[in-house]
Amino acid sequence: MMFEKLAIIGIGLIGSSIAHKVNAAKLAKETALYDASETVRARAKELGLGVVYDNYTHLLHGAELVIICTPSGVIATVAQEIMPYLDSGAILSDVGSVKGEIIKNIIPFLRDDIYFVPGHPLAGTEFSGPDAGFASLFENRWSIICPLDDERVDYKAAQEKLVEFWKALGANVEIMNAQRHDMVLAVTSHIPHLIAFTIVTTAEDIEHVTESEVVQYSASGFRDFTRIAASDPTMWRDVFLLNKDAILEILSRFSEDLTALKRAIRWDDGQLLFDTITRARRMRKEVIDAGQDINKPNFGR
Repeated sequence: MMFEKLAIIGIGLIGSSIAHKVNAAKLAKETALYDASETVRARAKELGLGVVYDNYTHLLHGAELVIICTPSGVIATVAQEIMPYLDSGAILSDVGSVKGEIIKNIIPFLRDDIYFVPGHPLAGTEFSGPDAGFASLFENRWSIICPLDDERVDYKAAQEKLVEFWKALGANVEIMNAQRHDMVLAVTSHIPHLIAFTIVTTAEDIEHVTESEVVQYSASGFRDFTRIAASDPTMWRDVFLLNKDAILEILSRFSEDLTALKRAIRWDDGQLLFDTITRARRMRKEVIDAGQDINKPNFGR
């Protein structure tokens, strides 16, 4: 048991999955839960995810670790709301997909006796809500910790405690500064989602291709984009706006590369097309070698 009391704010996919694993592994004596939605709170009670509270006062009293699992766009607001209720010495963390902007917005009202250690588990599905959670969500996935520039011994201890917590959830942990995190995630997650949303809506808008045809032949590749495009709209709207600088920088580079391929197709430059596809295949092999996917046919998986 790592904590007497662990508090989770936001009982969606991530929050409920944390609760499932904490309960299964007995990492806390009490798993305390809160969500702004009364319906979600009621469902969390039905699922037996923990002790569900309807106010911050009782939720946070005695909580040694508090994790904000709300959409990224409201994490800073929630942090400000709960700040007066946190016990001195509590560890405050989050699971936001963007780190730089969230940290910048929380720092001005962060109390000196609270140890804010931002985090981001790289795990999820296209489903959301308390029913979507499961205990093995973080198993062998990466969780990135983006600590503040704080040299206090107590802060380092809080950071290490959070690292050990994520390891207990089954995750591999990486320490990274917030700026690098936001650039890496722009490439590996944010831009791919942006492209998926665009391709799916473009397909819907093409008048001379019917929607039934798009659905019928989706296994040609379109299907894989629709899985990503099924992600939560609130979450991804917030991510794109909070990480706009990194996203726009990578998007600009992507647009240049796309223009080069467009030119290659127009002028029958087969060599450039071949070289580009070869490089992409090599990256796919590296992803498999790193254990981030399996080398099996994807149809029906």
